[in-house]
Amino acid sequence: MTATKSERAYRMIQQRIVQGDYLPGDRLKLEHIGEEIGSSVVPVREAIRRLQAEGLVTFEKFVGARVAAIDESEYVHTMETMSVIESAAVALAAPSLTAEQVAEARAVNEQMRDLAAAGDFDAVEFTHLNEQFHRALSHRCPNPHLVMLVDRAWNRLSALRNSTFSFVPDRAAASVEEHERILHLIESGAAGIDIELAMREHRMTTPRAYLARIHADQPHSTAGIVPDRTRLDRTRPDSTSPAITTASEGAPA
Repeated sequence: MTATKSERAYRMIQQRIVQGDYLPGDRLKLEHIGEEIGSSVVPVREAIRRLQAEGLVTFEKFVGARVAAIDESEYVHTMETMSVIESAAVALAAPSLTAEQVAEARAVNEQMRDLAAAGDFDAVEFTHLNEQFHRALSHRCPNPHLVMLVDRAWNRLSALRNSTFSFVPDRAAASVEEHERILHLIESGAAGIDIELAMREHRMTTPRAYLARIHADQPHSTAGIVPDRTRLDRTRPDSTSPAITTASEGAPA
């Protein structure tokens, strides 16, 4: 019974953080949450521990649980993590993706194209469709552990920001074209490493644009530069399988 209530508390808190009902820095009152699900604070504490492990919640003695705060480093680190695990997931999924599944992802991308071209750009809806597109590919990955890690990264990313595209709306159209290129690579039977590289570069272009934008008034600042630590080694003998390497592990400069 406790496990069930703990799961309910976990899902409820997680959803409210991702949807923005609980904002960064908000204090989570365990007693109130327990009352909502009809339980004591014990299962809520269990849920908080899980969310803390996922980086969505922090806990301090004498302060309690709070929604994790946002900072640039956390955003960049989350995007770097996503670029590695999601690109690997999509590369693994690519060989088994059917024409219908690729068409499903393309249909979502066409909706994004229409939004990007609209005069009154809806950044929140665009972000929602963007997540749909990415999940349509990554969720086909045959490795359930990777899919779970991608989902956790999405949750963390959603908690960090509602929509980066609201800050860099000019990235929307380019993002749609990058999606189309990835779909073309999948349809043409491209090597896994090429799909992974395209996904990884696509993932990191938006945070680079975002940080460059918010630091535009600091011409000598390097805070907005995202280091290229997620490139792939194209010299691997087996070019058909995903490669998770970093520049320090021998990726080309």
